[in-house]
Amino acid sequence: MAPAVPKRVDHEERRRLIAGALWRIASTRGLEGASLRDVAAEAGISLGQLQHYFAGKDEMIVFALEHISTLGEERIRRRITALTEEPAPRTVLRECAAGMLPLDDESRTGLLVGIAYFIRALGDERLRRHAQEGQPALRAFLADQFRQAAEAGDTVPGLDPDTEAMLLIALTDGLTSSALLEVITPEEALELMDRHLDRLFVG
Repeated sequence: MAPAVPKRVDHEERRRLIAGALWRIASTRGLEGASLRDVAAEAGISLGQLQHYFAGKDEMIVFALEHISTLGEERIRRRITALTEEPAPRTVLRECAAGMLPLDDESRTGLLVGIAYFIRALGDERLRRHAQEGQPALRAFLADQFRQAAEAGDTVPGLDPDTEAMLLIALTDGLTSSALLEVITPEEALELMDRHLDRLFVG
């Protein structure tokens, strides 16, 4: 009788499974309430197995945040490609902004985890440096979209692309907070975002 072949483990998939367990805990209890043992139990694995993939909590948190960011980018990309092959800059900006709002369960959970990560990063220099890395690239991308629209004559006169990119990020952050607190609905958040873009574009 041939010996049983050991089941191959997809290590990246296992890391994503652990990240998902961390999200579920952090979205309701914050990152401080997510111990390695709790995450392992939520993921349905032993603590030893979890530590095989992540040496410590900070490493696990960083991976989870990067995975959330990747999923967010994929969600925005799907929204854009579902519209037209070559969407106009305003469309790209609108879909990017919509992708940063809590419009469904997946984005809501991701944003709640992001807030928990933000709070932890304020007191942790290493995590804070990591958190700072993503925003310049996002701002540059949004500014480029504004710049293309301005060069095509599609925006109001005198618009500054870099400034508007940062304001758009700040507006999505504020609307997200209000929506998560249920001061406004996600639909109202998106409507306010649309009204903001309406004031920046002509035609």
